Amino acid sequence: MAIDDKERQEATVSVTATDPDQPKKKQQQDGDDKVKENLEKARKELKDETELSEEDATLKAELEMLIERLRESDSGLHRPALESLRTLIRTSTSSMTSVPKPLKFLRPHYAELQKIQASWPDHPVQSTSAAIVSTAASAVSAVASAVGLKSDANGSDEAVTEGEKVSATVTDKGLFADILSVLAMTYADSGKRETLMYRLKGGSDEDPGLWGHEYVRHLAAELGDEYLQARQEERSVDALVALGLRLVPFLLTHNAESDAVDLLLELESISKIVDHVDANTYARVCLYMVSMVYYLTPPDDVDFLRTAHEIYKRHNCYTEALTLALRLQDPALIQEDFEAPTNPHMKRQLAYILARQQVNVPTDDEALTEILNNTKLSESFKRFGKELSVTEPKSLEDIYKSHLENARAPAQVDSARQNLAGTFVNAFVNAGFGNDKLMVEAEEGQSWIYKNKDHGMFSAAASLGLSLLWDTDVGLSHIDKYAYASEDHIKAGAMLANGLIHSGVRTEMDAALALLSEHVEAPNAQLRVSAIIGIGIAYAGSQREDIRNLLLPTLQDSAVSMEVASMAALALGFVFVGSCDEDVTMGVVSTMMERDEAQLKEKWGRFLALGIALLYLGRTEQSEATIEVLKTIEAPLGKVAITMVQMFSYAATGNVVEIQALLREATDHLDPEKESDLHQAMAVIGVALIAMGEEVGSQMSVRHFNHLMHYGAPVVRRIVPLALGLTSASNPVLSILETLSRYSHDNDLDVALNAIFAMGLVGAGTNNAKLAQMLRQLAVYYTKEPDCLFMVRIAQGLVHMGKGTIGVNPFHTDRSLMSPVAVCGLLATLVAFTDPRGFILNKSHWMLYFLTMAMYPRFLITLSDETDELLPASVRVGQAVDVVGQAGKPRTISGFQTHTTPVRLGHTERAEMATEEYIPYSHVLEGYVVLAKNKGFEKNEDEQMDTK
Repeated sequence: MAIDDKERQEATVSVTATDPDQPKKKQQQDGDDKVKENLEKARKELKDETELSEEDATLKAELEMLIERLRESDSGLHRPALESLRTLIRTSTSSMTSVPKPLKFLRPHYAELQKIQASWPDHPVQSTSAAIVSTAASAVSAVASAVGLKSDANGSDEAVTEGEKVSATVTDKGLFADILSVLAMTYADSGKRETLMYRLKGGSDEDPGLWGHEYVRHLAAELGDEYLQARQEERSVDALVALGLRLVPFLLTHNAESDAVDLLLELESISKIVDHVDANTYARVCLYMVSMVYYLTPPDDVDFLRTAHEIYKRHNCYTEALTLALRLQDPALIQEDFEAPTNPHMKRQLAYILARQQVNVPTDDEALTEILNNTKLSESFKRFGKELSVTEPKSLEDIYKSHLENARAPAQVDSARQNLAGTFVNAFVNAGFGNDKLMVEAEEGQSWIYKNKDHGMFSAAASLGLSLLWDTDVGLSHIDKYAYASEDHIKAGAMLANGLIHSGVRTEMDAALALLSEHVEAPNAQLRVSAIIGIGIAYAGSQREDIRNLLLPTLQDSAVSMEVASMAALALGFVFVGSCDEDVTMGVVSTMMERDEAQLKEKWGRFLALGIALLYLGRTEQSEATIEVLKTIEAPLGKVAITMVQMFSYAATGNVVEIQALLREATDHLDPEKESDLHQAMAVIGVALIAMGEEVGSQMSVRHFNHLMHYGAPVVRRIVPLALGLTSASNPVLSILETLSRYSHDNDLDVALNAIFAMGLVGAGTNNAKLAQMLRQLAVYYTKEPDCLFMVRIAQGLVHMGKGTIGVNPFHTDRSLMSPVAVCGLLATLVAFTDPRGFILNKSHWMLYFLTMAMYPRFLITLSDETDELLPASVRVGQAVDVVGQAGKPRTISGFQTHTTPVRLGHTERAEMATEEYIPYSHVLEGYVVLAKNKGFEKNEDEQMDTK
């Protein structure tokens, strides 16, 4: 019995006077009262639920009556009862968060319905009379009106009509199975897959989508599981695939493109989606498919790219199709896509995309050939610099800003090492503008070359090629005056400069080959190396047979030094990157086999391995035969070559299995005095190389590098900063910058050196203010450490590369394509840094110029389709947003600002047209974009003027 308030108060007062623990007891009693109150409330709610409304009671009674009909032995009653039951389930309306009423009321009868269905004969029902069908329809209508359900043209009436269509072909037992399939979605135990089982037993040709979206998704999930099991048990899967293909159209038309793609992936039938997509769905389907490629294993990844390519091709999306053909590295497909459009302006746009990837396609059109050869790149870049007001040459002090450095002690003035650093800084900062004061515009006899000594002259002369980058006409005349110098170092530098100015640019005269080929067999080793590397850089990615015939004899000549042979292998790797060329492969392998072990242990051997690895860039399983051959080489270099070929084969694929294999290799405990540990250094770089193409993989690899830094061997720790730099080249992510900043103060000076260079690589061409400040602080910190100070200066030059207009990241076209030539430049530089004191800080500092192959302007230039001249257009530039799988038409950029082209684009930025005045021919606004005037936009403007 409840105690009223007065009695409760009196009891409380009396007990409190005698009991000191009363407050605690009162709190407990109040809690008990709360529990009682909640129980009463729950009982009341339960009572309300059990008391059905009149409509629900009528529906429940009708359903039980229909079940009773199904129990009857008279088969003539079964069909109308099944028709009514099916229609009631389909037309039931309920909230999105609760089970429809018919399904709820049928729950207790599910097991019995299963038994009834199993007891029925399998023979087909005779043709149903019109009277029975009419009775079924009127019964459904009566029940629907009784429970308050609407029957409209698209609702229950349509369902009945569908029922009439299948009545003559589907047995009663089959129709019953279809209904049980729907009920199983709610009642069946997980793992039994009864929804699918009864659907297959039903054998109905009707659209599964008539049962609703949730039913289709449930069926698709069970299909995938059943298909996998059937494959393992070697059962036929034809019926499963056929059913899956019937689900695809429903999923595509109901904004579930990702579900459709996932289903066909599980059914190993992704190519069949091509026939089901239309103009409304193809873009979202392809976007999802292409984004999935990084998470698929071979051969599914290639199948997805080819299927998406076919869809784009069918819908005349030429630039999208060509982009995927380039990812597939299929020359025949690239040629086909290039020739597909009949519109000459679209062909020009495709030529610009091919030129950016440095893929040459044969054509008779001179205008297209000029675009493919990148002959106007220098002119466009200088015009771009003029628009940004950065054409004025920068001095070394503009970069160092020594007045901001609170130096503890005065640095050594005009030392040879600092002058050499100044050479590289001047070259990188003023690259492409051709007007620096130290070299190009220097007064007669005052050239910076003569401020250097011996091998320093070599790099100084070569820096001319970087200052005059891409400008082959003016560049050759400036370099020519040093090509006949009496000093061999200067002459060799001029040869390398000739190769540098032709990086990414082709000319009809073939000036680079004409000038350098005669020195490939020069008696002087330095002249020979500079000529070979100059040819390699100038013709990287061209796959020209005449260059192979020129360089192979040098590679296979056992009389030449390892330095010359390795550089010949590297140059051939540049030229035939990603081609799997058999002649070059066998040439490098035979060189490794013929040389004695002492020669293979020289520091130059790693470039021999790099040369063969470049041939298999992005070729995945095609390198397996070469790896088996390399296993026969017993020298440590064989193991290095195997590691490098494996990592290059899966570059930028995000392949988890390969990353795990490389991590195991990097964490093996070796004795450096007894075993070579160079392959471990390559394995660390390999993790970054494979992961860098995919964002999630890159983030995970950074965590692995942190672990390696804490627990790895010294050789591994020295390479970790380089790997971090590779994952984020020209993309100054703050967390990576801070990590590298910590490593730049490491006790191991080799770690510090590589970390400083990696800081420059991460900020290359970004003018990042925070990074510039970090490097100024490092310049003060390492004032008395000449090697580290030299590297700080190099990093400062890289950060301000091209005065902030040139990047070195190999990914372009909205980060969907990887430039093989750019990868050549980055990896050749990083391999040199695996022994910085042996190469960069010794006499081979010229290897920093390998970065030239990765350098490209980060611009967006819009061109008129009619005149091919610069066409200023209004664009929005902001941070790229991943819109894969998002509903509707979401914004693809965030935090945008509106600019007029030409504009500079950062690595993670994306541009889109700000108005509809022009229509771009390319799906990505990056690099060169051809624009067409939107005639409808002019009409709208006229209408607006009339309105005013």
